[in-house]
Amino acid sequence: MKNAVQKFGKFLSAMVMPNIGAFIAWGFITALFIPAGWVPNEKLASIQPYMLTFLLPTLIAYTGGKMVGGARGGVMGAIAVMGCIAGVGGFDGQPMLMGAMVMGPFAGFVIKKFDQAMDGHMPAGFEMLINNFSVGILGMIVAIIGYFVIGPFMSAVLAVLTAGVNILVKANMLPLTAIFIEPAKVLFLNNAINHGIFTPIGIEQAAQTGKSIMYMLEANPGPGLGVLLAYWMFAKDKATKDSAPGAIIIHFFGGIHEIYFPYVLMNPVVIIAPIVGNICAITFFSLTKCGLVGPSSPGSIIAYLSMSPKPQMLLTIIGVALATVVSFVIAAPIVKMSGAKNLEDAQADMAAKKAEAKGTAVASGEKKNADEVKKIVFACDAGMGSSAMGATKFRNRIKALRPDVTVINTSVDNIPGDCDIAVVQAILVDRAKASAPQAQMVVINNFLADPALDALYDQVTTAKAPAAEAAPAVEEAVEEAPTNDKIMVEEGIKVGLKPVSKEEAITAAGKLLNELGYVDEEYIPAMIKREETASVYMGMGVAIPHGTADAKNKVKKTGIVLLQYPEGVDFGDEKAQLVIGIAGIGDEHLALLGKITEVIGDEKQLNKLKTTNSVEEVLAMFK
Repeated sequence: MKNAVQKFGKFLSAMVMPNIGAFIAWGFITALFIPAGWVPNEKLASIQPYMLTFLLPTLIAYTGGKMVGGARGGVMGAIAVMGCIAGVGGFDGQPMLMGAMVMGPFAGFVIKKFDQAMDGHMPAGFEMLINNFSVGILGMIVAIIGYFVIGPFMSAVLAVLTAGVNILVKANMLPLTAIFIEPAKVLFLNNAINHGIFTPIGIEQAAQTGKSIMYMLEANPGPGLGVLLAYWMFAKDKATKDSAPGAIIIHFFGGIHEIYFPYVLMNPVVIIAPIVGNICAITFFSLTKCGLVGPSSPGSIIAYLSMSPKPQMLLTIIGVALATVVSFVIAAPIVKMSGAKNLEDAQADMAAKKAEAKGTAVASGEKKNADEVKKIVFACDAGMGSSAMGATKFRNRIKALRPDVTVINTSVDNIPGDCDIAVVQAILVDRAKASAPQAQMVVINNFLADPALDALYDQVTTAKAPAAEAAPAVEEAVEEAPTNDKIMVEEGIKVGLKPVSKEEAITAAGKLLNELGYVDEEYIPAMIKREETASVYMGMGVAIPHGTADAKNKVKKTGIVLLQYPEGVDFGDEKAQLVIGIAGIGDEHLALLGKITEVIGDEKQLNKLKTTNSVEEVLAMFK
């Protein structure tokens, strides 16, 4: 049940998160230009209803449709939600954000099923005609369903929810919502709660009163700040204590609430602190009739205050401070008396929960007993970089207990027939099954630090098989091959780079490989394509971009480049401080990859590698 709820919450959140910029723009226009805003302007304020009524629902529906049915599903979703909007009266009706969350995926599902039915049955030469008319006709039908059914139904649901909230407000029971808000946040349902429930209700309230307290419930940074302050001042574990100040900055000013979740997981009793802190803040906001004019996203103090009406700015600050103080006072003695596990263990638990929520920390195929496992294959698209490092790290991890197990890497389409367990990313599972139907599939997010790899380790080491007299030859070749000094050179190392997008970082690595004569220029788009196919993020702050399998003919000679981004490059939910570009011919690069894996497996060396300003120091680490 927990996994199902988390997956559903992630799905709802995924429809909203790519469009947060639009919510922020709408929020700023509202906060600045409405009559009670910072700089009232009637003409500019007139933009706001169009964004709320049409733009935001269309973006959400398009994103939801695309998630289910690809680009055609996105177009279907945008068409379909217009039926919902019209069905409730357009400007005169309720905002259809919740309707968009239903119509988008539904429309995407419809076109996906149509495309599956037409697969292999489309007459040659009629593809464009059928594709365009199918979206048009099915989009019209789904829009009509939205007009007569989904729109009115979701309007009724929103009316019921709003009425329920009004009852809670009148009965002075709204503060009790913190009892489920704070635990749900730690289970990674924060975005689902904020954008799937509170924002639609808040929009309805704000349309009537100009502000809504619903925007203040989940986004308040005060409860989490109190927990982090308590750990900073009273934690017994030095690593935890030292990490807290950085977490405070990220949480309070960056708005990334997830940063304090591991601190709660270290000692679950601490959850009492943010619950009571938020109860006190909501009570204060209720008594003082506070509210925000738009959703605070992300939940930083900057966004929180920017959405606050000018006359109540001081009250908003007091409410955040109240939540912080109460949370700190309760958390402090718990932390001080606690013998909790360390932060590293808590972060591992958090990673496992994330993986469960995404549905990726699972294995498919019949699970094998430890004594049945003789060969484990790490497989990626090209079998060049990420799988090689993953195999090296896992091989070193189990060799003391299971020297009889062969651990190799290969491309996903060339998994050998004697493979017992294949380790692949979720997007490559179908190809892996086709290549090795006999193998157990272990599905991961990244190749270096994934909860599924911990489970695999436990699986293969639960019983010791008879030790082999010597490690398999393929392992010896990888471990003992001499490092080629020309594979990584001083000119191929760049440190202290400023943050960029992941596409820009991958392109920069490709250009450097090209400039040093390792690859043709055509190899660079293949590196971008590889990221689009399956993430090149490896875990532990490391990304290994390389080309797809069909771009191997663009490699002139084996080479590796390293780009250091101390502030990190966003790869989805993670940040990579190290972007290591790879171009490999045969197995020439495997020895150096093994050395890189060895270096990043040492926490002190990894941290040094992420922060050093010396190119010579980086190069020396891989000799």
